[in-house]
Amino acid sequence: MTLELPVLRLGLAGFSAEQQDAARAVVGSVVAFGATWEVSSFTDADAWWISGQRTQLLPDGTLRVGPGTPSGRSLQLDLADVDRPVAFARPLPGAGFSPAYAFDLAERAQQNAVLERFAGWLQPAISQFALASVVIDQYAALGGGSFQVIFNGRLIAVVNMRGDVGVLPSAALLDFEDALWRRVSEPAEIPSGYVRLSLSQLMWQFAMRTRRDMLPPRYRTATLYFRRPPRLAHRLLKDSHLLLMRELASAPATLRELAKRTGMDETVAAHGLAALYLVGTITSNAKRAAALRDDDSLLSRPNLTTGEQVPVGIAPPRRRLAGPDMTAPVSLTPY
Repeated sequence: MTLELPVLRLGLAGFSAEQQDAARAVVGSVVAFGATWEVSSFTDADAWWISGQRTQLLPDGTLRVGPGTPSGRSLQLDLADVDRPVAFARPLPGAGFSPAYAFDLAERAQQNAVLERFAGWLQPAISQFALASVVIDQYAALGGGSFQVIFNGRLIAVVNMRGDVGVLPSAALLDFEDALWRRVSEPAEIPSGYVRLSLSQLMWQFAMRTRRDMLPPRYRTATLYFRRPPRLAHRLLKDSHLLLMRELASAPATLRELAKRTGMDETVAAHGLAALYLVGTITSNAKRAAALRDDDSLLSRPNLTTGEQVPVGIAPPRRRLAGPDMTAPVSLTPY
């Protein structure tokens, strides 16, 4: 089995258009820790490169980064609140400013080294992607079981298909390629120090980082329905996902109709729908559209390759969806 490499995203701030093009050339050629890189929007990025030349230290300790292009906007940052790795391109904005990562724009080796360090910092996300890739490829065989995932005698993950998942943060992508999946009779206990997340969160990690087309073929032509809000923290959802959910909660639609109603490119809409499909938010089955399931593993489980429904149990009592709240993109379950 050959695992797909996840995509890590780099946001740029304060760079000219020419500098951004040069950064894209560097980023597109780097593979580190079993992951590839691409330049993305600043808000969606896993890590940031910031121009030190256009960065100003403010009296309150925050940073103001000026735009690098005429159409750009300045931004203000407090590094104490930043939850991702950040590197500054020299020259730095003051002798007393010592960031964790700094590099010269003219030095390709320094840029590569920074991305490799960023990938190491993001190793838990790479591990989760690798595990999710195996779960998706073996979804039907895994059923509703619980498993210990072992590589070279070491427990690298715990998978409860009807519960939570635990992943060893330091597990490498290749560890999952030849790992042994040991089925256990009871829900497997997740050791301390492992990243704990729900199956929905694991699938979402995969959906955000894969280059594969995960939308089943029939979902491209069938009428689609809003099924239930995703069991995810609101901050994980992009505006495009919220817009697609709002439209489907208002009225069912085909992919083409959704693209027209939202103004999205059909490819962009399909990618967003694929993510929502993987976490059970949308369906092409009208009978399932009005029910909310309490089971995170979706008792009537979709085959993630074909989109066909594979019944594996008796569904719990249904709860009717309340009328759509049009004051927000979609009614979301709080987490």
